[in-house]
Amino acid sequence: MTNRRRGWGLASLGMLLVSTDTLFIRLSRAGAWEIVFIVALAGLPIFGALAVTQDARATPEQLRRHAAPLMAVACLGTVTQIAFITAVTRTAVANVVTIVASAPIMAAVVGLLLFGQKTSRRIWIAIAFTIIGIGIVVAGSLGAPTLDGDLLALLAIAGFGTSITIWRQWPDMSVYAGLALGSLGTAIVAAWFVDLGQLDARAWLSILGMGLVFNPAGRIAHATAPRFAPASEVALFTPVETIAAPIWAWLAFSERPPGQTIVGALIIVTAVIWGTFGGGAT
Repeated sequence: MTNRRRGWGLASLGMLLVSTDTLFIRLSRAGAWEIVFIVALAGLPIFGALAVTQDARATPEQLRRHAAPLMAVACLGTVTQIAFITAVTRTAVANVVTIVASAPIMAAVVGLLLFGQKTSRRIWIAIAFTIIGIGIVVAGSLGAPTLDGDLLALLAIAGFGTSITIWRQWPDMSVYAGLALGSLGTAIVAAWFVDLGQLDARAWLSILGMGLVFNPAGRIAHATAPRFAPASEVALFTPVETIAAPIWAWLAFSERPPGQTIVGALIIVTAVIWGTFGGGAT
């Protein structure tokens, strides 16, 4: 039970730290590509060093054996990071994190389609309600300039949900190596579009705070949690970000979530907790 509680603590801490991403992105007032590039470049040596010094699964033999899934995770991580950060700059924070909360349900769908992983009736019901919740959130942006941000959040969660499924399929794959490769891929793509000359001191401090401390610490904590608690229980803490991020936005920028987003969030979070807690997701 002690190990399980440690897993719960790491999962909740990880999602709480990651929830500050939206705060730093908004505080920086920088362009999406600049944020993406610096955060990826800052995380690369951290994840690389951990892979070399702390991860017994990052041996040359293991890396060769998992070359294909590692590259898939890296590509998905690149898409997810770019889509997520860009979404935060284009739509309400509450919209983004509400859509992101559907990650466990998205993972169940992808697991079924790609790997034939069994999905219970309970999960199918949760999927139906999650789709309704996302529809409510996105419907609030129809005809508004923030619709592209909502759609980018959907792209981010599709990439993230798929990567979760790959990690479940290859549980002995090096987490830190995957994170490092994802950071490398993100930095390479963003390098073509970045313009660091436009950043002021405020932007640098905000982005480095996110890239060097809060984001990597959160991702490491959340990635480590399944070692101590079942993945289905770890997934239950995903809504921590959904609750915390809009609070940061409200306190820092007086950005109140639209009524439709609150309704959608309640439906999605309830569906995720009910579906996951029931043992349908593993």
